[in-house]
Amino acid sequence: MLSPTHRQLAADRLWAAQRDRAPIEPLTATFDGIDVVDAYEIQLLNIARQRADGATVHGHKVGLSSPVMQQMMGVDEPDYGHLLDTMVLSEGSPVPAARYCFPRIEVEVAYVLGDTLPGEGCTEDDVLAATEYLAPSIELIDSRIVDWRIGLADTIADNASSAGVVLGAARMSPRDLDPADIDAVLFQDDVEVARGNTSAVLGNPTTAVAWLARTVASFGVKLEAGHVILPGSCTRAFDVRAGSTFRAEFVGLGSVALTFTGGDQ
Repeated sequence: MLSPTHRQLAADRLWAAQRDRAPIEPLTATFDGIDVVDAYEIQLLNIARQRADGATVHGHKVGLSSPVMQQMMGVDEPDYGHLLDTMVLSEGSPVPAARYCFPRIEVEVAYVLGDTLPGEGCTEDDVLAATEYLAPSIELIDSRIVDWRIGLADTIADNASSAGVVLGAARMSPRDLDPADIDAVLFQDDVEVARGNTSAVLGNPTTAVAWLARTVASFGVKLEAGHVILPGSCTRAFDVRAGSTFRAEFVGLGSVALTFTGGDQ
């Protein structure tokens, strides 16, 4: 467990790494004894700093919720992070890859809430009842830790490696499409690079959303009406290259695309 002073120091280092695009060494290597509680408190310090600068909470994401992503990142449990309005991307606006340290993309079905979820005791039925619609999405992730050398505390403190999200145009009620069994195909520059199914996300992405609602409640956070919730990727993450376009197609739910350019503007 870290002292408040060391938590603030860790938050300051992550803040500077993001601002300057200058990744730092893992917190787990530089702050002896850092644990998951420390990491969430560090995350909240930097979220509070961004909110003080005018950002608003747009939603939340579950990270590392599939076995393939846990294996890729070398961790054994999910985590969560905040999505801010400053992180919302548009299909029609190419994203400069140089804005980020080590950008990657993930393929997810987004849940958009029509009602606020209960915290402690939240169930899958609660999630389905509160979800206004599902949408195809691509999450942009990034690590302010050098070379993605992260442990669980590193990625949690780093806002679960969140960097951006884009939703496709399609909207579908979970009463009309089973979110637990949606096939997805990812294309990079029109070449298929991955296939997956939403069942890869804890067996059912709705389970991940319910887990998230229960978990954030212990930190005084709620999943509110209007929030976008990303339950986790149904494929492995893919590195971003300037000049590439990624397109994810979801059976029964349409598609979403994101293009990356060079430069940082």
